[in-house]
Amino acid sequence: MFADPASTIPDNTGLSALETAVIDFFVSIVRVVGIPKSVAELYGLLYVAPRPLPLDTLMQRLRMSKGSASQGIRLLRSFGAVRSVYVPGERRDHFTAEVELKRLAAGFIREEIQPRLVQGQEKLDHLNHLYETSRPSGPDTAFYDDRIQRLGTWSRRSREVLPLLGEIIA
Repeated sequence: MFADPASTIPDNTGLSALETAVIDFFVSIVRVVGIPKSVAELYGLLYVAPRPLPLDTLMQRLRMSKGSASQGIRLLRSFGAVRSVYVPGERRDHFTAEVELKRLAAGFIREEIQPRLVQGQEKLDHLNHLYETSRPSGPDTAFYDDRIQRLGTWSRRSREVLPLLGEIIA
């Protein structure tokens, strides 16, 4: 079932039905990967905007605080999902969405996935050390051996799949 676009954006923002539907589309995607809803709202509005928008317009249209909007734009820029665009006669920064899936995916993998895999490997190394130094004995030893081995396999496979995912998207 599709989410009601009106459920993610307040009724009185002045957003069109198309803008609201596009924003809702991106909000539903980022919920899966744990990115804040406000980041998806910013990207969604920039994605559907025919012209670059300044931060204050984004804040007003999305009814978002300056802190939330600034932090969201900063995160989107780190992913390569938005970029600053020069607008003649304007002193304010204006932003536009990057629409190439390859660039978006590469930025997300670089900024979000890879650091988590490194962190996960460090935790797994610690877990393996702990397991080796205090390995349980008794009837459940085979069970614990299997579970620790599976964690290692999952970690190895995720590190192998990441470059392949990048190749598929390219």
